Amino acid sequence: MRVDVVSIFPEYLAPLDLSLIGKARRDGILDVRVHDLRDFAHDRHRTVDDSPFGGGAGMVMKPEPWAEALAAVAASGPAGDAVVPHLIVPGPGGVPFSQALARALADEPWLAFACGRYEGLDERVYEHAADRMPVTVVSLGDYVLNGGEVAVLAMVEAVARLLPGVVGNAESLVEESHEDGLLEYPVYTRPASWDDAGTVRGVPSVLLSGDHGAIAGWRHAQRLERTAARRPDLLPASATAGALADLDVRVATPADAAELLVLQRACWVREGLGALGRWVVPPLVEELPDVVAGLREWATYVARVRTADGSPGRLVASVRGRVRPVDATFWEVGRLMVAPDLQGRGLGRELLALGESLAPSSATGFWLTTGVLEEGNQRFYQRAGYRLVAGEPTHPGAVDLTKRRR
Repeated sequence: MRVDVVSIFPEYLAPLDLSLIGKARRDGILDVRVHDLRDFAHDRHRTVDDSPFGGGAGMVMKPEPWAEALAAVAASGPAGDAVVPHLIVPGPGGVPFSQALARALADEPWLAFACGRYEGLDERVYEHAADRMPVTVVSLGDYVLNGGEVAVLAMVEAVARLLPGVVGNAESLVEESHEDGLLEYPVYTRPASWDDAGTVRGVPSVLLSGDHGAIAGWRHAQRLERTAARRPDLLPASATAGALADLDVRVATPADAAELLVLQRACWVREGLGALGRWVVPPLVEELPDVVAGLREWATYVARVRTADGSPGRLVASVRGRVRPVDATFWEVGRLMVAPDLQGRGLGRELLALGESLAPSSATGFWLTTGVLEEGNQRFYQRAGYRLVAGEPTHPGAVDLTKRRR
């Protein structure tokens, strides 16, 4: 990949010679060329800015040096090649920079960055550039910097590390923060038990177990919990659209356990009556400690009615998921519950989509279990693409269903 950067402070880009990005440059994976905008200003003072028309504070970068600089960058491409760079202009009014955008830009053969300063570029620069090359204004975040150089450093590193050969272990890119819309799980190293000035801090026992399926499940659950706590805006889209959008959807905590216990008994009482003692219906025999334990084993989401004062409203729905312990290729969805008075509004369909969206990328299929007498539930899941599994069910009085992940 080739990267051109135009700035009035070319020395600001010196960190691109360091670490993995610097090595990628030396290895020929990344061709970075930095240009001084003042080289394209021809007066004695190499002026690149002037006062804004209409008055106001600050200075505006002049169009002529930028037009000349961009023309020089475009003309420096391979002889006879019609390829032009994709121009990226950092600015708080642009589209948000994200991991998805970084991946898209990593597929481009040639990027050019225009580092604005002062009050920004004369608007005609964007019009001029757009007649000659793709142009995208990109915002690093909802704040203002003195110039675009810091943003360019961040964006070039985020993009370049995705190029083949830049990061030595490509697997380390798979489960990083934002790769699939979630934050990264906590990581630990030796010692397993650290005496921190009298406070002993241990590593979670699951990481020492050697059970790779359990470790994968724990890590995914941690990603969900951390995302809900720190970046709830990154929750799956199914939790913020449709009927669920009217509810407060979040990761369940032990404080929710008592209400979850009440909800699951309300949702399974009919099945319990149908069983008539012939088999055990797990949601009906669990006690509060069992529900709390389930929160540690499953990634559980709950939905509450929104209240005007922001206090917790009634818990009316829930769904949970985990990597299936006996087969890590399946993501198991369970305990899909909607309060009886809210059933029939489409919440079940959206909860199922939410439960499926929590699956890690390694899962190739979905698994769920429902009551053998619950023919309505079975039809609901079959309409969603699930098919009955032949053979002995997971629990007496139940049926198992699976669906291939698309």
